[in-house]
Amino acid sequence: MYDVLFSRFLRHLPAETAHHLSFALLRLAVLVPGLRALARRLLAPHAPELRVRALGREFPGPLGLAAGFDKDATGYEALGALGFGHVEIGTVTAKPQPGNPRPRLFRLVADRAIVNRMGFNNHGAAAAARRLARRRGDVIVGVNIGKSKVVPEADAATDYALSARRLAGVADYMVVNVSSPNTPGLRNLQAVDRLRPLLTAVLDATERRVPLLVKIAPDLADEDIDAVADLALELGLDGVIATNTTISRTGLRSGAYAVDAAGIGGLSGAPLKERSLEVLRRLRARAGDRLVLISVGGVETADDVWERLRAGATLVQGYTAFIYRGPFWPARVHRDLAARLRREGHAKLTEIIGAGTAS
Repeated sequence: MYDVLFSRFLRHLPAETAHHLSFALLRLAVLVPGLRALARRLLAPHAPELRVRALGREFPGPLGLAAGFDKDATGYEALGALGFGHVEIGTVTAKPQPGNPRPRLFRLVADRAIVNRMGFNNHGAAAAARRLARRRGDVIVGVNIGKSKVVPEADAATDYALSARRLAGVADYMVVNVSSPNTPGLRNLQAVDRLRPLLTAVLDATERRVPLLVKIAPDLADEDIDAVADLALELGLDGVIATNTTISRTGLRSGAYAVDAAGIGGLSGAPLKERSLEVLRRLRARAGDRLVLISVGGVETADDVWERLRAGATLVQGYTAFIYRGPFWPARVHRDLAARLRREGHAKLTEIIGAGTAS
């Protein structure tokens, strides 16, 4: 049904319009008395073998929603009811900002991909903190923070620290995003000499009250990935999220006209699958099981999740596949993953984490 809806209606709307419409309808639907509870009963992961302990919490399933869908913490309960094991909101900045001019979100349907240059459009850290302070449900919520566009690069650490201070008390975990290609100069902060003071400032601001991870780009050179892993271990971070969107357009099936029309920005979806997995494997080889690794990029099926877990991920996230495959996608992935665990004789998910890596 969703495939028909997408092909005949949603794909003909501007991508950002379709997103806002779909998200609004989802938020409205769960306001119907009893519907959210029914959805959670039917769609949320309940198989005990899917549970995984990480970042001080027990996740009901490994597949979560990556940052970018719920930028302002307005629909995480509805998204959790669809079957995601966790929801990462944001990216949130210390200062409210409108983001880049529209249009800024584009589909490359032939590639099952999305190009975005949103530019961290959000209502600011204070607004997100107020919303999260009112939450009553049991959805695990991570908060992804980024740099305010108007803040000079030299003052980035102070800006991130302000967001962290406001949000640390209401997040289950926090992610420092230094890897979006859509804020000028942001990716420069991935260089270890700039990343160290930034992460130190965030750690000081949170007083280590919340697990902290850093999110990196797939376009980093291998030696820079190693350096980030070493820094995360040095500073006592809890983990790394790999990876954000890519600026590469290599190997796309979409025609040149469609790719050129989408323009600059970060590419997500199926074309990212191979590189995202490469980065995950490199991080695991460097850090072993001393860091929680969350893998995102090109995840579409339960087999993709299985492969990421065996490669060393503790948790996995999706975003673009949710757009293309619809609201029942996370529940379907968790159901298929539980079936494969049983079929292959595993009593629990943790038995396969890192099983495909060299000992």
